[in-house]
Amino acid sequence: MSDERDMRAEDGDDDTAAATRPSGKRSTRRVRPSDPPADNGNGGVAMLDRPSSPRKADKAAGKATSNPFKRILKFLREVIAELRKVIWPNRKQMVTYTAVVLVFVVFMVAFISGIDVVYVKAVDWLFG
Repeated sequence: MSDERDMRAEDGDDDTAAATRPSGKRSTRRVRPSDPPADNGNGGVAMLDRPSSPRKADKAAGKATSNPFKRILKFLREVIAELRKVIWPNRKQMVTYTAVVLVFVVFMVAFISGIDVVYVKAVDWLFG
């Protein structure tokens, strides 16, 4: 691979080699020569003027006054749908995870208790 680059560099064709190598950056959007320049006062970004949908305004207004029981029911349906997406651990994994957590908690309790005893002894020795 490096031999090919060296040969291209010797031929003076370095610009094409740099252009074909990926840089990891996103390339800017290229404008086709047939496209007219799109400057609508938005910094050169072409924007479509779409009328706002009256249905969206009605839905937003209706949401605030909708039935609270319907909102709770919708929430519960969404919760159930999300829980179906969860990958639940099997029994062996659950036992392993539980054991790891319990060992960690016991270790941390012992560690903090040891530090506490050391501080109590130091304060007792210092202030007598």
